[in-house]
Amino acid sequence: MKEYGVFDILGPVMVGPSSSHTAGAARLGKIASEISGGGFYKVEFHLHGSFAKTYKGHGTDKALVAGILGYSPSDEELRDSFQLAKDKGILFEFIETEMEYAHPNTAKIVFKYKDRPDFYITGSSIGGGSIIITDIDGDEVEFTGEYPTIILKYKDQKGMISKISSILANHEINIATMKVSRDGDNATMFCEIDTPIEENVVEEIKNIKEITRAKFIL
Repeated sequence: MKEYGVFDILGPVMVGPSSSHTAGAARLGKIASEISGGGFYKVEFHLHGSFAKTYKGHGTDKALVAGILGYSPSDEELRDSFQLAKDKGILFEFIETEMEYAHPNTAKIVFKYKDRPDFYITGSSIGGGSIIITDIDGDEVEFTGEYPTIILKYKDQKGMISKISSILANHEINIATMKVSRDGDNATMFCEIDTPIEENVVEEIKNIKEITRAKFIL
């Protein structure tokens, strides 16, 4: 009889022993990497609660590294993520920490760059492979990655929300949720939409002159 290890395939959509500790962790790492934009040489994983206590035994560490490399929970490369990261010259470190009021399966993922400041994302694996992102480099957010998401930073001026909403409406793209936060003269928008966004729409939004940074999680 064949013996199965903790990283054998358990189902059609994940590799690993736990939807929370492996599938959710891989999704969290992947979305964090997409938001960061790549180009990092090292990643620190600050692990809280259950993540911190069991990350080796449950494969959370391999799943997180696979995620930041762009792999999905169902990719068999998850098993070999440490070696794949080393082959790409990407360093990684796991740090056990305490985060007040945080979900027990929470990680703060810090991306380190040689040519720009560190960038971090904090999120939690909330069960069944689902996640929630709660902080993007100091901006408090609440989105799950279940929908295509537009993340924009722009100079806060009247009419900006209308400009962006109009572009989406003109292309028959429905907004599922939108949250805007302000910090002085700048604003950050997190907009979840119901359908994938085409490249021409992406470019149209990017061409709004007040926008200083745009990221699309598709």
